[in-house]
Amino acid sequence: MSDNKSKSEGEKLNAEVISVYPDKVRISVEKLEDFKIAGESLKVGSYVRISDNENSVLIAIIENFSIEVTDAGSRKYIIEANPLGVISGDKFTRGGDSIAIPPKKVEPAREEEIKKIYEQSITTEDSFTFCMLSSNHNIKVPVNGNKFFNKHIAIVGSTGSGKSHTLTTILQKAVATKSGDFALNNTHVIIFDIHSEYKSAFPNSNLIDISNLILPYWTLNSDELQELFLDTDANDHNQRFIFKEAIVNNRKSNFSGSDDEKAKIHFDSPLYFDINEVLKFAIDKNTELVETGETYASGAKKGQEKTTQGSLYGKLTNFVNRLENKLNDKRLNFLLGEAAKRISFQDAISNILGYQKSNPSNVTVIDLSGVPFEVLSITVSLISRILFEYGYIYKRLRTEKNPMEKVNNDIPILLVYEEAHKYVPTSDLAKYRASKTSIERIAKEGRKYGVSLLLASQRPSEISETIFSQCNNFIAMRLTNPNDQNYVKRLLPDTLGSLINKLPTLRAGEGLLIGESIVLPSIIQMEECKLPPSSNDIPYWELWKDEWKDLNFDALKDEWYK
Repeated sequence: MSDNKSKSEGEKLNAEVISVYPDKVRISVEKLEDFKIAGESLKVGSYVRISDNENSVLIAIIENFSIEVTDAGSRKYIIEANPLGVISGDKFTRGGDSIAIPPKKVEPAREEEIKKIYEQSITTEDSFTFCMLSSNHNIKVPVNGNKFFNKHIAIVGSTGSGKSHTLTTILQKAVATKSGDFALNNTHVIIFDIHSEYKSAFPNSNLIDISNLILPYWTLNSDELQELFLDTDANDHNQRFIFKEAIVNNRKSNFSGSDDEKAKIHFDSPLYFDINEVLKFAIDKNTELVETGETYASGAKKGQEKTTQGSLYGKLTNFVNRLENKLNDKRLNFLLGEAAKRISFQDAISNILGYQKSNPSNVTVIDLSGVPFEVLSITVSLISRILFEYGYIYKRLRTEKNPMEKVNNDIPILLVYEEAHKYVPTSDLAKYRASKTSIERIAKEGRKYGVSLLLASQRPSEISETIFSQCNNFIAMRLTNPNDQNYVKRLLPDTLGSLINKLPTLRAGEGLLIGESIVLPSIIQMEECKLPPSSNDIPYWELWKDEWKDLNFDALKDEWYK
């Protein structure tokens, strides 16, 4: 709208403030025709300006409209708005408690005023823009890039709300932003892609899938090792003891350092051990016969030492079978195969971070669709923990070199967990324990070491609250499930009032953007991403109308049996 138009409409509105609360302003519009004029330019999420007697302007965001009928039968049209801040002397200040009472005039906020609020809130150097106001696409909504990325981010929204496109837009713009003339900027993003969606959105990414994923199993910590190889529900102390003993002994036998260093090796030491030797140790204990110190006095065995079953004879059968099954499972070659034995820690972490010599990349897409579900949690846990420890160690190296160093990690990374509820659910089941522990630690401590999180989920109510509550920036898109709505409401600031109630009615690509990185809570419209992620929606109706298609069951079987 033009400035002249907004002024003329403001003059026609005949609107006034009828009550002021600490967190709400009620505005009355008496004439239906005036209300219709307002309705053309105002809606939930739009901004109004309220003038007082001291030439200050209160900016408020509309929460809802209603109609009141008086005793005389006339109608009043009521707007409830949440005060955001005051413009005084061409400067915007958060908070609405300084407005003089009574305010004189109410009208739609002017476009240049809203633009000025957003533009003045963030310096050009810190500004990062990926959306505009839903109520006015001419007004770009910047965030403080530092506060956005170094504080954890949550993007939530039901299927079809535009959540994946929002995530993609943000990352594509981050990768494309440069402060100089160079090919690659210093962006480092690792996407945990559970549905194989993002390789199309980032064609130049470092793509890691089940065909080239190699993780050193010997870097698994004690919890991850036990979750992978032991029946954690059996509570069998024998298998735990033997498993631990075998690994510690094998780590020591493969260690080439000093005796003093060798004596310090323990179950969690990130040192190589041969998992096949661990299996052999368990088999030997399960079939162990020990000498009694006596000999046979007669018969065919006369003179031979008598033996008896060892203390663990036959008691480790289930453990041995489980370990053998894991080692013979070709689907786990990425973790337990020969390549996993040979890969160095340096190669493993450089591959994940995109530091390939031939093709360095800002974005690493880890396609987890081919990882067996029973080891998905462990895989995510191991990668996450390696990256956290990278941040911790890198910070230590930098500060040791220069104790006065303020930027303790000049290669910060963002870990993106698509469908985060599948890695860090509220469930206490043992199969999620490893990934929850690793990601919760990053949520609590990662920012200190240059490791931040972006959680994306269509079911926020199923995400660990410990992790979700650590997020400082939220993009809440359309949510239709009442449990998810209530969960998000509980974690977001109370000052948003009934704006939260708009979540079920948001259109695709719209979202409520709040957090430390933005000057005002805003209902925004996301910009289009350059290359969209792959859609998981299968066009049933279109496909069902096609001609009958043949299916190669032999090829299906061969792939299934791999």
